[in-house]
Amino acid sequence: MAYIDGYVLPVPRENLPAYRRMARLGGKVWKEHGALAYVEAIGDDVKPGKHTSFPQAVKLKEGEVVVFAYVLFRSRAHRDRVNAKVMADARLQGWNLGNMPFDGKRMFWGGFKPIVDL
Repeated sequence: MAYIDGYVLPVPRENLPAYRRMARLGGKVWKEHGALAYVEAIGDDVKPGKHTSFPQAVKLKEGEVVVFAYVLFRSRAHRDRVNAKVMADARLQGWNLGNMPFDGKRMFWGGFKPIVDL
């Protein structure tokens, strides 16, 4: 079984071109350092729910879209090795949640161990 890092965040529609450039660079760096897959997806059918939903989780505002992303690794140990290399990569040294084309305070992420992998 593999290991997955998952991310959910709100992006202003006007910032989507900048976000896409950032995501392409991120994907390139993660893949070069060993990630098996890197996927960024823009919400297409993510309606607000009655109790919870993607829009509610990121406190989606007018003019924003939800982005769901994941990075696939061989294992948690592999993820930790790859992420250490990614964080040390000079191409990403200017990245911090304060200068991104989205509100990093409303982003959430975590590592996941699959329980079904067909």
